[in-house]
Amino acid sequence: MASAAIYSLFIINKSGGLIYYKDYGSAGRMDTNDSLRLASLWHSMHAISQQLSPTPGCTGIDLLQAHNFDLHCFQSLTGTKFFVVCETGAPNMEILLKVIYELYTDFVLKNPFYEMEMPIRCEHFDLNLAQVIQKDRVALLGR
Repeated sequence: MASAAIYSLFIINKSGGLIYYKDYGSAGRMDTNDSLRLASLWHSMHAISQQLSPTPGCTGIDLLQAHNFDLHCFQSLTGTKFFVVCETGAPNMEILLKVIYELYTDFVLKNPFYEMEMPIRCEHFDLNLAQVIQKDRVALLGR
C-alpha cells in the first residue's frame, strides 16, 4: 500500500505563532518545541523572501522543494499562513490548502468561543479536517 502524501499541517498566526499543528504519520515526528521552532522559522523565511524579492508585490514563498518532501504554503489576506509538508510532487496541494482555509473560516473564525491568534481547539474543525485529509489520501492512493 502506498504511503499517504501529507505528512503534517501547520497553521501560523500573523505574528508567527503556531496556532495549530497536526502530524499525519510522518517518520520524523516532532515534539512541541520542534514544531514551534519550525513554524517560527517558516514565518521568518516567508517574511524575508517578501523583502528580498526583486519583483514588486511578491507575497513570499509558496513552495519549498526538498529532496524528500515539498512544503506548500497559503497565506490568507489576514496574514495567517497554512502550510503542509507532503511527499515530493504531491498534486493539488494548493487546492487542499484553500479547502483547509475554508474549514478554518467556517469552524474556527465563526466559533464564538475562539479568540483570535490563539491556539485552535475546535472539535468541528478537527473532524472536518480529518475528513478532507482522508478524502485527499484516498484520491492520492488511486493515482
